[in-house]
Amino acid sequence: MATQWGRKETVIWPPQVPIYTVGTMILAVPILMTLLFGLYLTKPFLARDYTGDYLKSAAGAEFKMHNSFRLIYLTGGKRAPCIAQPEDFIPGKTVLPNGKTIGVQLSPIATSQGYTSVMRGPERKIADEVLYGWFRAAIFGGDDVLSAYGPALIETGVVVIFLFCFAVPWDFKRGKRMKYGRLLRGPVMSAPKQFNEILKGKGLGIPTDEKGVIIRLPLQAEAKHVQVMGDTGVGKSTLLRQMLSQIEDRKESAIVYDPAGEFIQRFYREDRGDVILNPLDARSCYWSPAAELRNPAEARTIAASLYQPVDGKPGEFFTETPQKIFAHLMKYRPSVQDLIAWMSNPDEIDRRVEGTELEQFIGKDSPDQRNGVLGSLGLIADSFRLLPTKEQTQNREWSATAWAEKREGWIFLTGTEAEQEALRPLHSLWIDLLILRLLTLPKPGQKRAWFVLDELATLQRLPQFHSALTKGRKSDNPIIFGYQGKAQLEVIYGHLAEVMLSQPATKFILKTAEPKAAKWASELIGEIEIERVRETVADGKRAGKSFTMDRQIEPLVMSSEIQGLEDLHSFMKLGNNVTRFSFPHMDMPLIAPPFVSRDIPESDIWLNPLAPAKPAPKPPAPVAVAAHVSATAAPAVKEKPPAAVQQATVIPPTPPANVPVFGPASVPPAAHPIADL
Repeated sequence: MATQWGRKETVIWPPQVPIYTVGTMILAVPILMTLLFGLYLTKPFLARDYTGDYLKSAAGAEFKMHNSFRLIYLTGGKRAPCIAQPEDFIPGKTVLPNGKTIGVQLSPIATSQGYTSVMRGPERKIADEVLYGWFRAAIFGGDDVLSAYGPALIETGVVVIFLFCFAVPWDFKRGKRMKYGRLLRGPVMSAPKQFNEILKGKGLGIPTDEKGVIIRLPLQAEAKHVQVMGDTGVGKSTLLRQMLSQIEDRKESAIVYDPAGEFIQRFYREDRGDVILNPLDARSCYWSPAAELRNPAEARTIAASLYQPVDGKPGEFFTETPQKIFAHLMKYRPSVQDLIAWMSNPDEIDRRVEGTELEQFIGKDSPDQRNGVLGSLGLIADSFRLLPTKEQTQNREWSATAWAEKREGWIFLTGTEAEQEALRPLHSLWIDLLILRLLTLPKPGQKRAWFVLDELATLQRLPQFHSALTKGRKSDNPIIFGYQGKAQLEVIYGHLAEVMLSQPATKFILKTAEPKAAKWASELIGEIEIERVRETVADGKRAGKSFTMDRQIEPLVMSSEIQGLEDLHSFMKLGNNVTRFSFPHMDMPLIAPPFVSRDIPESDIWLNPLAPAKPAPKPPAPVAVAAHVSATAAPAVKEKPPAAVQQATVIPPTPPANVPVFGPASVPPAAHPIADL
């Protein structure tokens, strides 16, 4: 068999024949002959010499025959020849009168009786039954033919049965290859045990339902990321729990995006220094975007995470302009409350951008453009309004920049379905910042940090996520992310989704009922080129069979197989190795509540403190005018507007209580941009 450009070449012969079984049967003959010959050599001199006659007499005895035999006699001196017995010989060498040497010599008993030589007598007709009885009693020690050479037959049978244990499975395997096709190129499907033997992994392990079999990743494959694809409720969370449990045993750090709150219940440990990033949770820490800045250029990176292009179209005016204005505001190092106040007061924004190139984007002479930019800028105010103050968190501060240096404890980003829309910008920003800080090469002594992102599609676009998948291997901070289908991520990342999903080296594919997702997963596993034997049967004058080789390309796993997977069943692909396995449900004790509600004042949540509604103005009372009063009799009186209208025109609008108001002539010192961050 030759291999050329990765393709295995072969010949057709022999077709559809159990060659290993037939070969074993043929091999049994020389094995038997070898063992019989070895047993024959261990027999005494007379037993070896009479073996042929013993077989002949045994057969003749069954039919009452009288065959001719030549027996061995002792001769010498004047003694009459007598039939030799086994006790007449001892080991040695004797030269016969005809010059032939035999491997025995006469015993002292025979020589004392005057015998000096051995000879074979003339042929005599003897009853086979009588001779067979004498052979059995005198020469073969009471053993019949089968008993005399039975050990050799038994040994041959044992050897042949042992060979059959390999030959028959090999023939079945060969028959399947002939019937279903022999793999030439492409991924290889293996059982979990063989999969482990091929990879020899010592990294993260996934217990299977096969007794004692744990599928393990190679250590070098961990840093190349892991993806888990499957519908809701098919076992993605179970796989992630198994991985998180091993990460915890290694005492490594983890950043867990937990939108359902199921991981925090099982892994959150306050004594380890774990951090919860959920502004609605009482256990959350104080965070300010200003704490993440190390230089002015990073302000634009933070802004890019918060303000996302619509429909994935980069370069939109109403996306990039708010990004630039927000980045400019960040250079003042404001608190979260300052940012909220500024975004609630257009005049304050005007003062902050005055004298910069950003001023023209929100000029009052273009009201539509100005309103669009300021409206887009304020979209994140709802999320920022939820963040607690330093006093409300009892001075517990956190920043991604500081955590990335020490990497102490785990980070949990939690929320509920009802809060997801409000928390999505914050969660996406925090994850993006952590990815950005962890893309650098690890320093000596720093722990490895794992990103475990369940339901990645519930986050908004992460600008740094693509870089983390394509460049993060060197930083040795693996990413494990779960999603339901490629279409989910295509909506967020566009054409980059296909590149991103091709980066993880390890791929777990669970059940997905969506046809296009299942087809894409089938293509992700790969296609194979197979070779089948095609048999042609001809009748008539040219009756016979002919065999040809047929090659074709087909998917290793059909999309319908992925759609029909049972819960807690998965395909796993690593390189060109694929395995299918089932895994047990894993549950763990609940050690922490998923959510502890924080008492948030209403003034921190609503856009403005709610004021009591003003009563509707009453219509003016009708004025009765006498019909008979002439116009000249009545003095000319100037008509006044209703009292309600007068009040509406003289009372100015009240500014929000939490918005600082600066005079138009000057800007306080805190409003000037910092010169050097």
